Amino acid sequence: MTRVVITGMGAITPLGNDVQTFTANAYAGKVGIGPITKFDAEETGITVAGEVKDFDPAEKIGKKAAKRMDLFSQYAVASAVEAVEQAGLTEENTRSEDLGVIYGSGIGGLTTIQEQIIKMHEKGPQRVSPMFVPTAIANMAAGNIAIRFHAQNICTAIVTACATGTNSIGEAYRQIKEGRAQAMICGGSEASVNEIGIAGFAALNALSKEKDPAKASIPFDKKRSGFVLGEGAGTLVLESLEHAQSHGAKILGEVVGYGSNCDAYHITAPDPTGQPAVWAMQEAIVEAGITADQVGYINAHGTSTHANDASESLAIRKVFGENSNVQVSSSKSMTGHLLGAAGAIEAVLTVDALQRQVLPPNVGLTEQDEECDINVVKTATPDPTLEYAISNSLGFGGHNAVLAFKRWSE
Repeated sequence: MTRVVITGMGAITPLGNDVQTFTANAYAGKVGIGPITKFDAEETGITVAGEVKDFDPAEKIGKKAAKRMDLFSQYAVASAVEAVEQAGLTEENTRSEDLGVIYGSGIGGLTTIQEQIIKMHEKGPQRVSPMFVPTAIANMAAGNIAIRFHAQNICTAIVTACATGTNSIGEAYRQIKEGRAQAMICGGSEASVNEIGIAGFAALNALSKEKDPAKASIPFDKKRSGFVLGEGAGTLVLESLEHAQSHGAKILGEVVGYGSNCDAYHITAPDPTGQPAVWAMQEAIVEAGITADQVGYINAHGTSTHANDASESLAIRKVFGENSNVQVSSSKSMTGHLLGAAGAIEAVLTVDALQRQVLPPNVGLTEQDEECDINVVKTATPDPTLEYAISNSLGFGGHNAVLAFKRWSE
């Protein structure tokens, strides 16, 4: 069966607008969460978010192209440009029909939707922008990436809420593994830090009302009080090993397993038994051809909500055992929850962790909840034995997705 390797990565995050800055700040334990600046959020009761800072779409996209995209597409294309440049994919070394895109968003162009509905309400339907639909619809991150890189293999958009980025990478992995493509651009993007996004999640009582950014997103802590909304995008370039070697790509890591299923339990709450999450992790581990005790690190979904952290911790204990040494952290403690982009930036960090053999931290944890009886990494920790890692994403609607990664070796 075809081996699937990672040759490029890109990131737009609350911790930095490229992979190098994002990962460096993550290992340093920096918190990218801060006061909401994009609008006056006082009436929502929410004061902090994981906003992207100093993003200039003209740098990687160009002014003209950026004007025809919602912010979520801008984030996606910018991170894809970084990933493709690192991978070294060109029209000379990769046929268009061998290059595909699977790229999703949990919500899509929410800022555009909000702006155009307000315009319609205030000025009438004739004033709605002719670009409303092509910028708002959730498939346009994938569409714009395919256009940018002339990718004529499969181009599709997955929408599985908070599991979107992970499902997108997993399905792209399958395309290559099963011989349907030689290279794939995959990941997830989100840009929902706006009035309706914050207000909507606040109405669900899902968001933390904590005003101190350092205490707002504290996965697995006894005092956690909800998640913090974040934004950004993460992109991986996957290739068949043969194709990557044919053009001399530097290999960053290997995708070796993927598991996905559904709780079929509740529209927002996870199954409290964690059993479907157990099966998803087991599926990824089995496909990787390893045993649970070979997994050294889990990048947990870890949203900082009571229900998620407790059920995910239970699922981890069921898979790895009550006395397992597997190390766990949630990078949402630093970035907030990027919804459809979360699994994508977490995949980037997990692959980087395997390269460096350093475990990323779970910052802000002061009193670990007894229900979350797992080995939480509190500060960046070297681990020279780290060879396999998994990344979990568990979304609204019960979507579960797990990726298994291997440190690159011949």
